[in-house]
Amino acid sequence: MYRYTIRNTTYSFRDLKSLMAKASPYRSGDVLAGVCAESYEERVAAQITLADVPLKTFLNEAIIPYETDEVTRLIMDSHDAIAFGPIGSFTIGEFRDWLLGDDADSAMLKSIAAGITPEMAAAVSKLMRNQDLIAVAKKCEIVTSFRNTIGLKGHFSTRLQPNHPTDDPKGVAASIIDGLLYGSGDACIGINPATDSPAAVLKLLNLIDKLRQQFDIPTQSCVLSHITTTLNLINQGAPVDLCFQSIGGTEQTNSSFGINLALIDEAYEATLSLNRGTAGRNVMYFETGQGSSLSANAHHGADQQTCETRAYAVARRYKPLLVNTVVGFIGPEYLYDGKQIIRAALEDHFCGKLLGLPMGVDVCYTNHAEADQDDMDNLLTLLGVAGCNFTMGIPGSDDIMLNYQSTSFHDALYLRKTLDLKPAPEFEKWLVRQGIMSENGEMLSINPSHKLLTGVI
Repeated sequence: MYRYTIRNTTYSFRDLKSLMAKASPYRSGDVLAGVCAESYEERVAAQITLADVPLKTFLNEAIIPYETDEVTRLIMDSHDAIAFGPIGSFTIGEFRDWLLGDDADSAMLKSIAAGITPEMAAAVSKLMRNQDLIAVAKKCEIVTSFRNTIGLKGHFSTRLQPNHPTDDPKGVAASIIDGLLYGSGDACIGINPATDSPAAVLKLLNLIDKLRQQFDIPTQSCVLSHITTTLNLINQGAPVDLCFQSIGGTEQTNSSFGINLALIDEAYEATLSLNRGTAGRNVMYFETGQGSSLSANAHHGADQQTCETRAYAVARRYKPLLVNTVVGFIGPEYLYDGKQIIRAALEDHFCGKLLGLPMGVDVCYTNHAEADQDDMDNLLTLLGVAGCNFTMGIPGSDDIMLNYQSTSFHDALYLRKTLDLKPAPEFEKWLVRQGIMSENGEMLSINPSHKLLTGVI
């Protein structure tokens, strides 16, 4: 039991899980779950109390029981005690202060990442203002590679997302070419298929691979089918670069997705065995999002941000190329408005980076949320300052298959130009060779006879 008294009112928190939930910044999903603080004063009491909790407590008190949850077992069993050593004596409040100090530089943060549990990261984020989340995330450089190198300081990548409501090859190809001509696609060319049919997924994989080889594009492809579909296609010899899966922070959440750690293990090893990478061997792409555990009734009474951060333990196990929090996709039941979406995105990016993950963010919202493109512009800019590895590139920022609003090819150009950021180095050189980008990073006018426009069937 944790207690704190403010002006003769004592607030009690029955366990660490309840304390974490009450300390979490206000959001609609926690209201829906019935776990949030009932007043601003109670939230402050919880945050003050949480600040005095030693980091070591999180190694002894599980948010979700060890015996019944394989994600908890993964977190506890994979904890690196040596990496934890430099911060092992801190409370959550002291950890926050240390993270914001000069001693916590990029090298130090990288060295302690394996010693930080997701719950520790979630807890310290609850004591931080938005600028704190940005300042610390900025110091984390998480670099991954497959056919190019993603996450270097001074660089910013995009996933070119050419979704089509019927998976029409011509429509998909047109969107890919459109994105490439705007310098998009260095994180990956990634398609959400309209159907999980193996034949349809294979058709899309072959389309991207043919285009990539035809123009020698130093990027990677991904069709975001269920992991079992991808695994079956790998066994058939399909040209799979990245293996994708949505993941959650509890065993029950992952069960609702039709997955478990053993299945991801199998798919990871199968994808590695293809040896398709030329610059590196990071082969997994994971997506997450606050609210997924609650929507599956699999949150076990934990707040949605803590559940989200626990998903990063699953991702970390597989050394992914990309991790993407699709922050506003689930809807206003979980993140009601632009303010909540912005806060959640900065939390996710911070926590993922602190845990050593190559975090990207789908800066997005659904059409029934109390948010608009100005909110997304604000968030995109904040994430650029925070050193986000990648965002989405979608024609007109409007996904016509998934029916939500995200970021466009133009948005990525804005961020690169405003913050003096470059694409992945290998991809940047390709853009220059193709006459799409100048040596100084300016996008060039494209002649209608350009081979990218005339050479695609």
